[in-house]
Amino acid sequence: MKTYQPITEEIIHQLKTIVGANYVKTDKDLLVTYETDYETDPRLFHLPEAAVFPGSAEEIAAIVKLANTCHFPITVRSGGTSLADGAIPVCGGLVLLMERLDKIIELNEEGLYMTVEAGVRTVDLQRLAHASGLLYAGDPSSAESCLIGGNLATNAGGLKAVRYGVTRHQVYSLEVVTPLGEIVEVGATLKKCTTGYSLEQLIIGSEGTLGIITKVTVKLTPLPPHRFDVLAIYTDPKKALHMVPSLLKAGIDPTSVEYMDNSYVRGCADYCQYSDMPHYEDGVYVIITVETFREDDLDAKMETVCTVCENSGAVEVLEADDRVWNMRRNCQTSVERISKIFLTDDVVVPVHKIADTIEAIMEIGEKYPFEVKINAHIGDGNLHIVLCKMDMDDATWEKAVEEFHQQVYAYAYRAGGRLAGEHGIGAKKLRYMEQFTPQGELWLMKMIKYAFDPNYILNPGKLFII
Repeated sequence: MKTYQPITEEIIHQLKTIVGANYVKTDKDLLVTYETDYETDPRLFHLPEAAVFPGSAEEIAAIVKLANTCHFPITVRSGGTSLADGAIPVCGGLVLLMERLDKIIELNEEGLYMTVEAGVRTVDLQRLAHASGLLYAGDPSSAESCLIGGNLATNAGGLKAVRYGVTRHQVYSLEVVTPLGEIVEVGATLKKCTTGYSLEQLIIGSEGTLGIITKVTVKLTPLPPHRFDVLAIYTDPKKALHMVPSLLKAGIDPTSVEYMDNSYVRGCADYCQYSDMPHYEDGVYVIITVETFREDDLDAKMETVCTVCENSGAVEVLEADDRVWNMRRNCQTSVERISKIFLTDDVVVPVHKIADTIEAIMEIGEKYPFEVKINAHIGDGNLHIVLCKMDMDDATWEKAVEEFHQQVYAYAYRAGGRLAGEHGIGAKKLRYMEQFTPQGELWLMKMIKYAFDPNYILNPGKLFII
């Protein structure tokens, strides 16, 4: 790991000159707020030396230039909703808070795009588009609290990725502060382009290591006026997992296909205080959303979806009401009720292999003393695994988690998958990135990082080991 210079009183003075004294914080009682994100293990927390709240790209550029001169690290923090330790300042230094960059600059209904600053909440962007009869299709589960800049940095997925793709598929262009402190615009509001490198796509998903995103122009689409949500309940998880190919072969283009194992059904129902959820004790839930522009098309597709579910072994097919979606969105939070420390993970495999992968992971998990919980975007091959520490001692927990991960990641790569589908690598998976990523691919990533950020100022200790 690289070493850095401490942030001195002189640096604090210069930071206050750049952004104003009110927007530079060094009080420890405040800084502890930023020592973690969604990480629950205090041994992985890291206290920053200072926190700064810039108000413009120009201020951020000046801060980055100062960091290069004085050689201190910068960790950019959006909503703090990372599940991969992505917002933890593992090398200390400065935490850059983006919440003041919260302006919605333009909504262009004719051009079907919106330009916003990086500190805009994802849900506010969604609501503004919706009010104009349009759709911003990015829809991470943390939309109520996450910021669009964080979605871009991690290439967030979410509940609508089956039909619309992930965050990178919703973007025309970015404004970025480079690791050397220059402000550049990459991309353009074009349907297609073959003019040089696709730099906006390179920066999206780079987890804050190649630049600080300050502004984005996102794509909008017309909002489908008709939709239905189906809850298919299975008592045999294998039947639930193997229904997706039948759904797609039937000509259904679903917006969402979400899976919750029975431990999540029970845990989320308890957390949300829904005492009468169907098949609470033995049910596996598959939630399917379909959107259309024609009402008659809606009826035909609903009939097809119900038939596919029944033929694949569903014991009940019901309307998925608001309670069901509230449960799905609270999967992560519900775990906090049963285990103070838990580990959240995600892997991604080809869609046609997700059923076998989930079955394999559950078989692997049976060998260990912790509880394994799975929810998944089974329509796009992305599954989330939660391991609950419960009352295990630290040594037993760490040994078991390491063995479990070695087996799960090896299986995922044999299946043609990767370490993360939407959470990213962050600090949590550094060692595994080095171990499982093909060496040529890893070498290219490191060369790109060095070319962009020769002093390793931006978000060090993330993505891969330097």
